[in-house]
Amino acid sequence: MEIRHGLLFRNTTLNLIGLVIPLAVGFVTIPFVVRLLGPDRFGILSLVWVVFGYFGLFDLGLGRTATKYIAEALGRGEPDKLPGYLWTTVVLQAAIGAAGMLLLIVLAPSIAGRFLRIPPEFVPEAVLTLKLVGWSLPIMLITSSFRGVLEAAQRFDLVNAVKIPVNVLFYVLPLAGVALGYRLPGIVILLILSRAGALLAWGALSLRIFPVLGTRPRLHRQLVRPLFSFSGWLALSGAFYAATSSLDRVLIGALLSVGAVTYYSAPFEALNRIGVVPGSLAMVLFPAFSFLDAGRMKDKAEDLFARSVKFLLLSTGPILLLLLFFARDFLTLWLGGDFARTSTLAVQILAAGFLVNSVIAVPNNYLLGIGRADIAPKYQAVELVIFAGLTWAGAKAWGITGVALASAVRLAAFSLFLFWASFRAGKISFRLFWKKGASRVLAALGLFATALWINGLAGFSFWGAGILTAGFAILAFTRLLERSEKEFLLARVRFWRGLGGRIRATTAVPIDAKTAVECVCDTRA
Repeated sequence: MEIRHGLLFRNTTLNLIGLVIPLAVGFVTIPFVVRLLGPDRFGILSLVWVVFGYFGLFDLGLGRTATKYIAEALGRGEPDKLPGYLWTTVVLQAAIGAAGMLLLIVLAPSIAGRFLRIPPEFVPEAVLTLKLVGWSLPIMLITSSFRGVLEAAQRFDLVNAVKIPVNVLFYVLPLAGVALGYRLPGIVILLILSRAGALLAWGALSLRIFPVLGTRPRLHRQLVRPLFSFSGWLALSGAFYAATSSLDRVLIGALLSVGAVTYYSAPFEALNRIGVVPGSLAMVLFPAFSFLDAGRMKDKAEDLFARSVKFLLLSTGPILLLLLFFARDFLTLWLGGDFARTSTLAVQILAAGFLVNSVIAVPNNYLLGIGRADIAPKYQAVELVIFAGLTWAGAKAWGITGVALASAVRLAAFSLFLFWASFRAGKISFRLFWKKGASRVLAALGLFATALWINGLAGFSFWGAGILTAGFAILAFTRLLERSEKEFLLARVRFWRGLGGRIRATTAVPIDAKTAVECVCDTRA
């Protein structure tokens, strides 16, 4: 396996498509599901979605750990070690899933009857639903290991070939279940069956790509300690992230009002959705850095680090700057005048924080790739305490604007810390990173921000912003990209244009089965 820029770009694009398509389907189907199920049943279904969506938190980070160790084995040219890493992880996940299953089955009546404020008439249905979710835990945890095998091999085409349909079914099956007259338990069974199908598909694809994995599943005791040593830090980091990322809304609700939570959360989530681009790249970077570090390819790792930061700044930076300068117009158009009056300054502050945070995927996954999973959670433990104090003080002093300021400081500080750690604890040269384009990209974004500010003062508004954005795009292509990057992008444009022509040709002219297969093979090449 070779880590090439074309491969990484393709995989990032596939991941982005894999995230956007299910979200679009959910945007359409969720209103119908809410209307047909009713608010109480939909609330229970939402909790099921949370469990299904965040199952990675339940396996103590073992899924991502399997990805790292398998990528490292590939980087060292040691495919014979793949069965040990995979099957040890699978056995451990099966044990953790079984323990979680038993715990959830036992606690289901208490959770539904006491912890959650579910109306009495829905409690029996909720109890059965929670028990079914418990039965699904081993399936969901084991699935992440087989998916991790494909991610380690950079086969995100196969990952998304399964993930996209399964995640679309995540939103379609509840609607289909309601149409068929099913209640929540029936809907959950449909969701579990779709996840079981994903497990079988990813398992079969993993064995097809790596026939060496076709050995008897067993626990390799000598691997348990190193696997848990790495995954433990991942699990701790995930727990800190979950606590920190929800703390701001909890404190707003406790110190201000539930209405204030709405004025803060809606724009925050809109800004957070821009993270689909960094998130798509992050899934590719983690196994790539693990592979390169294991293969002692320091120069390629540094080059990938610098190019990834440049890509994220050029793709997300202009969007966040436009939201910063046009926050009031955006809120008025999207949520109305009340939000514009209440949340504009908060959105502007958050946009600045998200701008710095947009590149965090690069240093975070680099540190994970070189085995320093301990750095982030150590910082997050201190961050949680400081952020709680800043958020409390900000809410008391300036309401949601103060909370936004605390969040922006947290987002920016964490990103800058991980960059510092990458330069100090890792093997990235700051001088090389700076010369590889970071300095010029930051200068261009600063120039773009200044031009937008002048545009606002001059009153040119949207027309001026559109012209400036087009100018920035031209500047980025002509001055900020290297020759190889320009040639690569132009090649991608020519490919998609040619593919569109082939599709039009095949839809216009009848062809036989043999010709169709040849067209598909030619497209894959």
